[in-house]
Amino acid sequence: MPRNDTFSLGNEEFKNSYFKNHEKELLDLVENGQHPKALFIGCADSRVVPALMTGTAPGDLFVVRNVGNFVAPFDPGTKLHASAPGIEYAVTALKVSEIIICGHTHCGVIHSLFGEIDNPSLLHTRNWLSLGRKAKNFAVLALGKDASEEKLLRLTEKLSVVSQIENLLTYPDVKKGVENDTLYIHGWIYDIESGEIEYYDPDAGKFKSLSVLAKGEES
Repeated sequence: MPRNDTFSLGNEEFKNSYFKNHEKELLDLVENGQHPKALFIGCADSRVVPALMTGTAPGDLFVVRNVGNFVAPFDPGTKLHASAPGIEYAVTALKVSEIIICGHTHCGVIHSLFGEIDNPSLLHTRNWLSLGRKAKNFAVLALGKDASEEKLLRLTEKLSVVSQIENLLTYPDVKKGVENDTLYIHGWIYDIESGEIEYYDPDAGKFKSLSVLAKGEES
């Protein structure tokens, strides 16, 4: 096994500092199991770190990450599905009360929607991108083909989050929870340049600053 001092030293620091300082809480999660409040569906991008950007502790978030923070529609005929088991387990077994779908700016997957993938080694990636094409098409329709790449990408990133929410609602238990007001869905965009998060307001049909909610203000 190749030696990696970065990871081994990092683990030593974790054990001797964070784990030691929070041992009681961490062992409680072992003895009493996890009871996360929210399911966090995020992108696998290494610049997106859910616990760090939300200030949450171990046990707070049940995290599902994939390329593009996509959610494939419910399909009982599909035996292997990247996100479905996590969604089902979080909602049905863990009974989370919230689901967060978090996209981010400068997403490589969204950028790939506007190009062609010719590499045969990226077969699964090419098929996976189909889950983002609806958002891309709406962005082009809204801004026009002559819009700048920057504007198209930023809008597509946001529209993709809305599209994934729609796909999430095809899951029976998710839809039931939303209808019964026992489950709430949030659509977020994380700006990797500023650390800011915007949330989707379905009533206004636009994204607003999450910091406004934290301050108890309205926008």
